[in-house]
Amino acid sequence: VSASHLQLTAFALGIVGWILCTISMGMVDWRVWHVDNTTIISSGVAWVGIWKVCFISYLHVSPGYKEQFCRKFSGYESFVPHEIYAAQGLLLIAMFMGLLGLAATIFALRNVYIGITHKTLITPFFLVGGFFYIFAGLCVLIPVSWNFYSVTRNQSIAFPPSYYIPSSPVAQEAGAAIPVGIVAVILLLLSGTFSLSTYFRGPQT
Repeated sequence: VSASHLQLTAFALGIVGWILCTISMGMVDWRVWHVDNTTIISSGVAWVGIWKVCFISYLHVSPGYKEQFCRKFSGYESFVPHEIYAAQGLLLIAMFMGLLGLAATIFALRNVYIGITHKTLITPFFLVGGFFYIFAGLCVLIPVSWNFYSVTRNQSIAFPPSYYIPSSPVAQEAGAAIPVGIVAVILLLLSGTFSLSTYFRGPQT
């Protein structure tokens, strides 16, 4: 038990990293667009997420959103860039892989701290959990990096007229979802590294 503190730290980092991954996936502000026409987009700012786009408007109000107008991406729409579709799929995979990593780590820690007789399974489950954490971290890293690159290039999106958003912003910047995703990547990769260290120094009971 005294040698398993690093794996317990890995578990804690994995939980926080998985939570941040889930939060970033649901956030709408992956990209913040600044537009010059405020006739419909009253604040001059639109938020582009991986599932929907939103903006504040005094002319077009969605039910339940007060003064916020949101439009979800439905199915495979040709105007949606590849990095957004990649983010949708990879973040779902990351969330699932993170859950598997947490489950494997919980099983291993349970054997360590409660003294279950399956001691031979402790190291393999820590290793499995570590691989899941690292794989989840990489699944978050790819869409975060790709979307951040698109922001730095000020790439446009050909929104259809029903979205009320111009295809090109005056300027755009990375929204809060990207730094949240970066922190999730760091924590998941650290968690995976700490878990894999069990291979070199197995916990002793």
